[in-house]
Amino acid sequence: MTYSVKECFLTLQGEGVHSGRRAVFLRFAGCNLWTGREQDRAKAQCTFCDTDFVGIDGEGGGKFKSADELAAHVEAMWASKAEPRLVVITGGEPMLQLDETLVEALHAQGFRVAVETNGTLPAVPGLDWICVSPKAGTDIVQRQGDELKLVWPQEGIEPAALENWHFNHFLVQPMDCEEGEEALEAAIKLAMDRPKWRLSLQAHKIVGLP
Repeated sequence: MTYSVKECFLTLQGEGVHSGRRAVFLRFAGCNLWTGREQDRAKAQCTFCDTDFVGIDGEGGGKFKSADELAAHVEAMWASKAEPRLVVITGGEPMLQLDETLVEALHAQGFRVAVETNGTLPAVPGLDWICVSPKAGTDIVQRQGDELKLVWPQEGIEPAALENWHFNHFLVQPMDCEEGEEALEAAIKLAMDRPKWRLSLQAHKIVGLP
């Protein structure tokens, strides 16, 4: 299988339970909820996406002809013998490309494999950490994992209905939008009103990391 990678680089994980941890960030190109083109945003199932996942022209991006080749690329990005190793795989939607063969190849390089997905496709076996970020109006099939990250506010999603899903951590993250202050206030209110939820901020944007 050939993998199309938008970007791959070493950074600190910027959000969620693993915020602040050294990680290789592997972003696959492509998504099943939006083309990534601005002219199509109004018709997208996720109109608030703040990510460029189009093409393979980002830092460390490209076409990789095998799982072993891509895993070696991730290992080269880590550039250290330091443990534990963590790779965070995202997109777009990573489950369009991620397969068990790549997970096994990354494990062979000593990485724990975390994934951030919209949950509309089932997670592949062998993952060490599953973060699902549901989008309103979509059919979520991946209703179990380690971390549920709700971008808020979203019309059409009722947080109380998500609390019966099988996750260890429930995080609410303010939407990155023009009404940022209002979104932050709404996220804080949700966490205050429903203690199962914990506020998560995009620390990488606060400190200026990619």
